[in-house]
Amino acid sequence: MKKIIILSLLCLLCVSVAQAQKIRIKTGIEVLKEQNFKCLEGKRVGLITNPTGVDNQMKSTIDILHEAPNVNLVALYGPEHGVRGDVHAGDHVTDIKDASTGLPVYSLYGKTRKATPDMLKDIDVLVYDIQDIGCRSFTYISTMGLAMEAAAENGKEFIVLDRPNPVGGLKIEGNLVEDDCISFVSQFKIPYLYGLTCGELALMLNGEKMLKDGEQCNLQIVKMKGWKRKMDYTQTGLQWVPSSPHIPHPHSAFFYPVSGILGELGYMSIGVGYTIPFQMFAAEWVEAEKLARNLNSLKVPGVIFRPMYLKPFYSVGKGELLQGVQVHIMDFGKAPLSDLQFLVMQEVAALYPDCAVFGHADKGRFNMFDKVSGSRQIRERFSKRNRWEDIRDYWYKDAEDFRKLSKKYYLYK
Repeated sequence: MKKIIILSLLCLLCVSVAQAQKIRIKTGIEVLKEQNFKCLEGKRVGLITNPTGVDNQMKSTIDILHEAPNVNLVALYGPEHGVRGDVHAGDHVTDIKDASTGLPVYSLYGKTRKATPDMLKDIDVLVYDIQDIGCRSFTYISTMGLAMEAAAENGKEFIVLDRPNPVGGLKIEGNLVEDDCISFVSQFKIPYLYGLTCGELALMLNGEKMLKDGEQCNLQIVKMKGWKRKMDYTQTGLQWVPSSPHIPHPHSAFFYPVSGILGELGYMSIGVGYTIPFQMFAAEWVEAEKLARNLNSLKVPGVIFRPMYLKPFYSVGKGELLQGVQVHIMDFGKAPLSDLQFLVMQEVAALYPDCAVFGHADKGRFNMFDKVSGSRQIRERFSKRNRWEDIRDYWYKDAEDFRKLSKKYYLYK
């Protein structure tokens, strides 16, 4: 009898594991395949993609379109890291030929970040298929928006093969980008976490005339099937392809907004160079237990801070014994993500006044901090007293208006 019970339990476990791994949605490329590539027939196709552009069986969108008998794929366009992911973060991508297909690859992260008329002269339609991470400072949505501008200026169609927002479609955090902070890491006037898929964002950029000079392109979205706004990436059943070297797992997208703004200062280790990128805060002068105690006393919803000790392998604090905290998201729905770095900055200043962030960090990096924040006001207001409460209202001042506006462009419930 015991054996039967144990076998039954093992069977149930196997079923539950299988169910957990089952793919629950179809991305844009899957739907395009179902439609037999109808919207691309008779057109010369250019594809903007990278290693994240894959179908549910992990086959590259490049190879799918190249092999489809009724698709004429003639050019590839590479964002940061390149179409095959062989370029390090921040390094320029060069114009090359793709080794697998022999197609020309034009760089959108080199001499220009916007496709030139010469790059587009041999195509009729630009297709975009890249997995984003839902945060405006990640450069792929900037590439998408600039490509939409180029398509509008050169009379080309633009098609987005839609993919999930890894942090779901509900979290909206951060102020709108202000004019003096527009850059490739904050290209459009949207919040830091904007709660839209790349397809929905493209519709908004087009519909609200947010592209340069109010241009609008001939835009089409190939919608996903089965995705819901409440889903984070781990609930889709899809495999994760690292969207950059330091976003190795789907949950990495949850943590990028937790520490990425502070990380621009190089003032503390945020786990880049260790095994948990974006999931921690540490420095030589921090006392782990004290910082964890202070942060946990704030009772941030859905979050626990655990004291930790480490030696980074590279980047900030390389080879040094550091102390700090690991951020554990216990309830993703309740956790405010981008707030956490400002709360860490606040508690660090309270415990170690001589190490308060803006009196201690490299001033040469303040400009990038401002660009990623989307406003110089965040740094200037925070630096007066090192208190989150001094910037909280400013950080969230645009969130609800943006939520109302963005609902016009929702493709999913």
